[in-house]
Amino acid sequence: MVAPIEMAAVLAAGIAAGAINAVVGSGSLITFPTLLAFGHPPIVANVSNNIGMVAGGVTSVLGYREELAGQRGRLLRLGVASVLGSLAGGLLLLWLPARAFQVIVPVLIALACVLVVVQPRLNAYLSARQDRPHPHGGPWLWLGVLLAGMYGGYFGAAQGVVLIGLLGIFLDEGLQRVNAAKNLLSLLVNGSAAVLFALIAPVDWWSVLLVSIGTMIGGYLGARLGRRLPARVLRALIVVVGVVAIVKLVYG
Repeated sequence: MVAPIEMAAVLAAGIAAGAINAVVGSGSLITFPTLLAFGHPPIVANVSNNIGMVAGGVTSVLGYREELAGQRGRLLRLGVASVLGSLAGGLLLLWLPARAFQVIVPVLIALACVLVVVQPRLNAYLSARQDRPHPHGGPWLWLGVLLAGMYGGYFGAAQGVVLIGLLGIFLDEGLQRVNAAKNLLSLLVNGSAAVLFALIAPVDWWSVLLVSIGTMIGGYLGARLGRRLPARVLRALIVVVGVVAIVKLVYG
């Protein structure tokens, strides 16, 4: 049985993480360290956190369902990449040491932040040249989403920042619709990895329950807030969270 103080702390962390995930991503940077602080081994904390994030992903997607309208075709294509990447990343988590990703992941997040910042100017440049993006993002976006899915299946923190950077560059869409697509793809990544982990990885199901309840509440609240944020505010928030994620991953 979980101690009351741990229950309260993990539940609160879940609520905060769910809200952040709905708006930007990187909520695992709150819940994962919280589970570690209460003595869970890193692999157990990581897989339990991942499974717990699925419930919050569902409420985030429901909160952004209006912005998902008209994106079914592209999300079916990109969703395949997310699922395949997630399963590959989950297997890497169970088979390989984390040192390589500790070097690669901060670089990916930094690149994603840059993409988020330059997205409006790059889109304006492409529009001026009448070089419109492929409606589904083309093969490069599919590959990028596949790699983001691998990262998400392996660890997942800040995968939303990476996805928003990719989707914002390759799709001719507003930031809120991009964020809605990010929420659905993140859910597919977490859901696919969760099924894998539930079958073959060590899981602390009390932690899963607490994180699930917290992220459901936070995901609903975050979606309501995120849909009202102006694009500039949302973009700035994405960059701030991305920088925090880099500092957290590098200096731990």
